[in-house]
Amino acid sequence: MRKLFVYFLWTLLTLTILGTAGAFYAIDKGWIGYMPPIEDLQNPISRFATQIYSADGQLLGTWNYNRENRVMVDYNKIAPSLIQALVATEDVRFYDHSGVDFIALARAIVKRGILGQKSAGGGSTITQQLAKQLYSDQAHSTVERLLQKPIEWVIAVKLERTYTKDEIITMYLNYFDFLHNAVGIKTAANTYFSKEPKDLSVTESATLVGLCKNPSYFNPVRNPERSRDRRNVVLGQMVKAGYLTPEAYDSLSTQPLTLKFHVADHKEGLAQYFREYLRQYMTAKKPVRANYPSWNMAKFVTDSINWETDPLFGWCNKNKKRDGENYNIYTDGLKVYTTIDSRMQEYAEKAAYQHVVKFLQPAFDKEMQSKKNAPYSANLTAAQVEQILNRSIRQCERYRVLKESGATDDEIYRSFRTKTKMSVFTYHGEVDTIMTPLDSIKYYKSFLRTGFISMCPQNGYVKAYVGGLNYEHFAYDMVMEGRRQVGSTIKPYLYSLAMENGFTPCDEAPNVQQTYIVAGQSWTPRNGSKARYGEMVTLKWGLQQSNNWISAYLMSKLNPRAFVDLLHEYGIRNPDIHPSMALCLGPCDISVGEMASAYTAFVNHGIRAACMFVTKIEDSEGNVIAQFQPRLNEVISEESAHKMIYMLRNVVDGGTASRLRFKYNLTGQLAGKTGTTNNNSDAWFVGLTPTLVNACWVGGDDRDIHFNSMAMGQGASGALPIFALYMQQVYKNARLGYHQDEVFDVPAGFDPCPMGGGETDDLGGENDIEEIFE
Repeated sequence: MRKLFVYFLWTLLTLTILGTAGAFYAIDKGWIGYMPPIEDLQNPISRFATQIYSADGQLLGTWNYNRENRVMVDYNKIAPSLIQALVATEDVRFYDHSGVDFIALARAIVKRGILGQKSAGGGSTITQQLAKQLYSDQAHSTVERLLQKPIEWVIAVKLERTYTKDEIITMYLNYFDFLHNAVGIKTAANTYFSKEPKDLSVTESATLVGLCKNPSYFNPVRNPERSRDRRNVVLGQMVKAGYLTPEAYDSLSTQPLTLKFHVADHKEGLAQYFREYLRQYMTAKKPVRANYPSWNMAKFVTDSINWETDPLFGWCNKNKKRDGENYNIYTDGLKVYTTIDSRMQEYAEKAAYQHVVKFLQPAFDKEMQSKKNAPYSANLTAAQVEQILNRSIRQCERYRVLKESGATDDEIYRSFRTKTKMSVFTYHGEVDTIMTPLDSIKYYKSFLRTGFISMCPQNGYVKAYVGGLNYEHFAYDMVMEGRRQVGSTIKPYLYSLAMENGFTPCDEAPNVQQTYIVAGQSWTPRNGSKARYGEMVTLKWGLQQSNNWISAYLMSKLNPRAFVDLLHEYGIRNPDIHPSMALCLGPCDISVGEMASAYTAFVNHGIRAACMFVTKIEDSEGNVIAQFQPRLNEVISEESAHKMIYMLRNVVDGGTASRLRFKYNLTGQLAGKTGTTNNNSDAWFVGLTPTLVNACWVGGDDRDIHFNSMAMGQGASGALPIFALYMQQVYKNARLGYHQDEVFDVPAGFDPCPMGGGETDDLGGENDIEEIFE
């Protein structure tokens, strides 16, 4: 009987061993549960954020799905104290086992499973925890969790065979979700302490490792005392493991829990408008006319041209990975290296903020106090203002929601005129107030907007990009998306057409008001000044003073159709620009980015450089998968370009942009053109240096929101100062390589007037009176 019992036990043991072995074999083959393919084990973390880098190596931001804000960081860029804290707390024998710690497992079975000691610790190794995070679904019961364990053991052993210990530690830290949109140690270190992982202190490392036990329960933001206690437990484990001395523990454990917390968000940091534009640019689909509303055919035309001519436009949908899938900027962990210089970007954002927010906005608010139609022009009737506001109401999300809920128009409009509690934006922070939704519309309309771009004329590299002043509340991009009337900044294109047709800067034109008959209709342009009225003046003087009569005279001598064709050669894509005499005064809509790109032709010997945003893209393994080259096209001859630089320099040296000299003390060679549209609705300035082209626009959200006075609303006052403040900072930073002793690349002894003649213009003084076009 005793023998039979022994045989039974041996048989049972043998069957148990064989059954266990068979079960693990089945798990290994994927017959039981889920076993990831070996290629997935070799690249287990496929979902992490794409990183956008500046030209000077700074991380501008990331693109990610929801909270998958994971940015990979290498082992050698993680603080040693962080690794020590993790090993000491989560898996002290990490370097001694092969994925499963049988000592810890036995302890957990006896103490937790049999004796019920919940504080006895678990048996999972770091490798097992990584396997669980990567490949196990959330268990909903103890039984389900027990069934998952054997699968995780097999995966852990495979991970150990595939990776080194350092790689496993790195994957664990890169994958773990530390809450608050902080997935991965790089984002977590920045979110909680505003640091890189390699710069974390011992206490900071212990705090983050403390989250690994339960990130919600030990969260330092919500539960600071509990988090501090858990941090000290981690420090104690580091003492036991020999990573810290007791004396160090006594010192560190008394330190307060100090955070520099901020939630990582794509709206934070430098170049928010640029990053969002680039995201849309790279993920664009092939344009289909039916997908564009009739009022936005200009965008369809622009997108169609970009799809055919720019490899970056729609890059994700034009290129495929090795597995045949299109690239996904949210999950493929790409590195996008842009042309933006983080220092110049910072200078541009500060210049725009300093001028518009600190100077123009207070002046505008003061002027609005006396307007019954504020923020709209006093020239509008009450009925016109109401019509504009009703259109704005219909564009609101609030209107859409109420409409879908079945509310009538009367009910909706009544709700927009009913006071309610709300928080509104100010440049000093959110403010709680009570006002009607309609008043809030007018309130937000009262904020002035701006767009600024700085680019290299030789290759098109965009160095700074300011699409607005606050991305969270005013997300519309006024660099590449928005188009506004350009006023006199169009005149250099007209003058360049004249140079191409045999004119010189010294040729003369009558400075008188004339009436032109076009297609049976008369057109009489106005001018903002009557200086030298009735005289013959040079074309150089006409552009320097932004004289409308000289521009109209030139247009009468040239072909308006040829002018439109030339504008398209300059890269201006608006299909709604039609040939007419009045076109010479800039009534057409053009984007800030298009203006800057077009003006590069004057600096770059007649060759236009398209805006270039990205130099290369790398995959998650560091392989270069795309490189981009400048896109150039010849617009005008080299001689004409030199003549234009000669005339545009005179706009600064005595013309409408001369305040760059006497007010902002910019002494180097500069060229440029101011622009102002009807009623001061749009203020423009395009400024050129030998190595930079900068374009700026300032105005209201609607064209009927503007300054009454030209003193504040003209291009020289509204837009030019942003260029000046920006260039002051650029020149101050010698490391950027821009200097005021740079000269335009014009041959020595170049004669802009080879036929002689003309007059010697008086370049002294300033004429700030700008143009008004019909």
